[in-house]
Parts: sequence; structure tokens; C-alpha cells
Amino acid sequence: MDNEKMTASADSYNISTVRNCINAVLDDPQIANVLGSEFVGELKDWDTLIGKKMAEPFTLVILGEFKRGKSTIINAILGKELTPTNATPETYTINEISFGNFRTVQAFLENGRRIPLTIEDIKREKLEQRMKLFPSKIAYVQIKDNSPILNEIKIVDTPGLSDLESLDKEVRDYIVNADAIMYAASCLMPFSETEQTFLASHVLPQRFGMLYILVNMLDALESRQDAQRILRRFKSIAGRIVPNAVVYGISGADEYARRMGLERPENKGFRDLYETQFLQFELSLKRDIIMQKDVIRSQRVLTMLSQMLAETNTKLDLISEMADLDEQKLAEKVSAIESKGQELEAALEAKKPQLHLGIIEMQQEAEKWMYEFFSKLRASILKCREKDENGEDKYPAEDIEKYFYPYLMEKVGEAYRTCIEHHRDKIAVLVEKISHDLSESLGIEEYDDESKAPSVERIMMSVNKNVTRSVMGVKLFGTSETFPPAAMKSFSLIAKKKKQTDIIDIALENYDDIRNNIVKDIKTVYQDLETKALARLESLYKYQIGLNKEAISQTQEMIGQLGGGEIKAAIEKAKAMLREPESILEQYGLQA
Repeated sequence: MDNEKMTASADSYNISTVRNCINAVLDDPQIANVLGSEFVGELKDWDTLIGKKMAEPFTLVILGEFKRGKSTIINAILGKELTPTNATPETYTINEISFGNFRTVQAFLENGRRIPLTIEDIKREKLEQRMKLFPSKIAYVQIKDNSPILNEIKIVDTPGLSDLESLDKEVRDYIVNADAIMYAASCLMPFSETEQTFLASHVLPQRFGMLYILVNMLDALESRQDAQRILRRFKSIAGRIVPNAVVYGISGADEYARRMGLERPENKGFRDLYETQFLQFELSLKRDIIMQKDVIRSQRVLTMLSQMLAETNTKLDLISEMADLDEQKLAEKVSAIESKGQELEAALEAKKPQLHLGIIEMQQEAEKWMYEFFSKLRASILKCREKDENGEDKYPAEDIEKYFYPYLMEKVGEAYRTCIEHHRDKIAVLVEKISHDLSESLGIEEYDDESKAPSVERIMMSVNKNVTRSVMGVKLFGTSETFPPAAMKSFSLIAKKKKQTDIIDIALENYDDIRNNIVKDIKTVYQDLETKALARLESLYKYQIGLNKEAISQTQEMIGQLGGGEIKAAIEKAKAMLREPESILEQYGLQA
């Protein structure tokens, strides 16, 4: 423990030193004039954020789509009901849960006002009534309680993330400011495309040292085999997206009931699995998060400081390079960038047919797979009517009634998702090849030492990575969380009729509709994927060219005001002042 305290003290000292050095650079009038007020202001805001992070309690944020049981998991961890579990999207609030000697609840409104509440007030029915009387929307609800774990960490319960396009800025800020993340998923709705995209685009870039993926509601499954199969799927997908994620299969409702002494959900013979997994998760939470929270906090802050320093060095290098050029050379740079942009636009246009044909081939392959799958599925359906050697039904009618419909849905949905997931990887390879071909055809190389690359080439050299990253971020329109939407209509029809007549007859009657609707859904998905990919490709050159033309224009204006000699002196001074923080960050394996 003494070693941990000494490490934390050394980290705190180093963080303070790095911040002071960076702020000294930003506060120097000569250097600030060269960097520009907008850039200095952004870094000052960044430093304010770091100061706030150092002063606030260690924050554990729980994320996940709506109805994944996030609030129930928190209540199970705390051993008491503090967060509402019956919220709707309209009444779901961000709930900050932190330590207090006495339980208090306050609503912080967007207009700055605070309104005292009770735990009962934040339940759905009461909150719906209260919200109508509030003069402004709720920014977040602050809950204080004396649970021992809150002495160590603050827990933030966030609304559902069903729509990434309109992800609230507040939720994005909580993700950026979090020290660790719990992500709640449902075993009944295995990783949707939206969930996978969210983890890749919003969570992975933050480089969290620990990410828990809690596969909730395991008690709703029928057998241990089902639970183990679902967990293998989650671990496989999570491993591809966020390699450091730790997956636990749990039942928040069962654990909460156990701790509160309430009647627990039905035990289907594998309660020990999710009960043990919850205890293992809790042990990891205490050992790897709570006991290591000071180290985790320091690493997060040091990473942020290294990013600040990297941004500053990049800006200084670009200005230094431009300051060596006269007005004519700067104008030539602008012309060269515009020319390179036209080349890139033409090259992208020439590559569109390649992407189109590639995705069409994948779509046709997926359709072929699905026809083959449905042929085998029909044979499997008919097997349900087989007789044994005594002429009796091989499968009891009650088992068919209970298991056939979920089995049918699961198999069709699994085949559908498998097609898309397989081709998502192939599309990534195709896009990487297209972007690589573009780089080669335009003479854009991946330099080992970026500082040696001429500025126009350096500006353009990230084409390969940006194209791949953009296309991988495409949201697949036309897919639901667990199942293709058009085919869902056919299954809804089976569900309505299954109590009226033989379920196998209904499945066979609707067999062609299910198959045709699946193929229709596949066409929609692949068409939309192509549309989004092409849109990303088209916007790429505009972003690259516009960004760097703006940088040169700013440099031209600055040189006109200060002169090259004064700029060079300011840059050399800044570089000298940044050597100490660079040296400190290198001790942590962080490069600026």
C-alpha cells in the first residue's frame, strides 16, 4: 500500500509539472500570438477539463442501449434501490450517484436551477408529473447515499444509446470524462450493429484501461448451454472491437433480489453460473478498479496531456514549415493542395465502380447462402414430424409448442447476422485495398518519419486510414437489434396463429414469405452500406483539402502580421519549454 501511495504521489507531481509547463507555453504572449487564440483557447479548455477530472471523484459510467437493465445492475452493486428501473425514453435521466452522509436527491435543470426531490419522485409516474411543472429540462439528477462503495467511486447511470446519430452531448461528455466504463448488453438481443458501432466509435478511442461488458438477463435463457453459447458470441465480437474488454454473464435482477432478500427469478438449473459471474465481476471491480483508481486516473490524465502536447508540437511544426516560405511559395502550396484535391476527387470517382461491384457480389453471395440455408431449414422443420420406432411423435407436442418458434427465429436471425458480419470484414479489406490503391496512384506514401515528408504529401498521407475508419463507422440502415425487419412481419403472423392451429403447418405456410423477406432485407442492407460508403469516400477529399487550405491561410495572415523571424523565435522558445514535459511523458511510455 505504501508503494501505491508513493506511485500516486509521484504521478500527481509529474502531472502537475507537465500541466504547468504547457500552461507556461500557452500563457507566453509571443508564443500564444503564433499559435492563435482559437488553438490556445481549446488547449486551455482541455487543461480545465483535466483539472476538473483530478478534483472530482473517480467516475464509473454505465452505458448501453435502452432496456438493457443498467439501473438494475447499479442497484444490485449498491444493494439498495437508488435508480429507477421503470423509466421510459421520455423520463430517463442521467443519474449521478455519489457519497453523502444522508440520502438526498436533486434535479439539476439546464437553466441552472436545482430542485429537491425524493427517491420516489424519480420513478416514472411521479417524474412524468413533476417534469411538466419544471421551468427547464433536467440536465441530470444527483443522488447522494452512504453506500460504502460510493466512498471510493461515483457511478453515472446514462440513458439508452439507441440512436447514435443524436447521441446527447452530455452523454458524450460523460464518456470522455469517465475513468472506467461498464457496458450493459442483453443476452436476449446479442450485439446489434448499433452497439458494435458505438463501442468502436465512442468507447475504443478513449483507451480505457478497463472496460466491463455485462451480458445481462442470463436468467431468461433456458439452459446452461444456451448461456455459454451466448457468452462465447459476446466474447468473440467484443474481442474484435475492444480487445481489452472483460465479459461477464450476469442477472442484475437475480442479484438484486438475492441481496434484498426478495423472491428470486426462476432457477433453470444454472443459477450458479450467473451468480458466480456477478461475484467475479464485483471482485474485479474492487481489485482492478477501486484499489487501482489512483493509478487509472493518473494514466488517463497523462494520456490526455500527451495528446495536448502532440497537438501543440504538430501546430508548431506546421507553422515553422510555412514560415520558411515566402508569399509566392505559400500561394504555390495552396495551388498544389487544390491540384492534389482534384486528383484525389478524380481517383475516388474512378474507384466507385470497384466498390459497387464488390458489394453487389457480396450481396449476391449472401442471397445464395440464404436460399441454401432455407432449403436445409425446410428439411429441419419437416423432421419435427418424424415418428419413432413405435409410431409415436419423436418430439412431444408441448416441446414443439414451447421451443419451435424461438428456435426458428433464432436460426433465421443467426443466419442473417452471420452473412452481414462475414461481409463486413470483407468490405473492410476491400476498402483498405481501394484506399491503398489511391495512395499509390497519387504518390502518397506512409512515411516512417512524418517530419521528413513535404507538407502537401503529409497532409494527404492519412487517406488510407481515414477511408477505412469512415467506412467501418457506417451504420447499417434497415436492420433491427436482433432480426431483419421485413421478415419480422412473417414471424409475427406465426406468433398470432400458433395457438389456433399446428405451429409447423403455420411455419410451412409462411416459409416462402420468410425467405423472400429475408432476401429483401439483405438487398436493403447492402444497398445502404454502399450508399454510405460512397458518401464517406466523396466527403473525404473535401475534408482533407479544406482543413489544410485553412491552415495555410491562417499562416499567411500571421506571417503578414509578425514576420518570419519573430515566428521562428517564438517556435524555438516553445520547443525549449516543452522538452521537460516531453521527457516526463516518455517515462510513462507516452510520446508527444
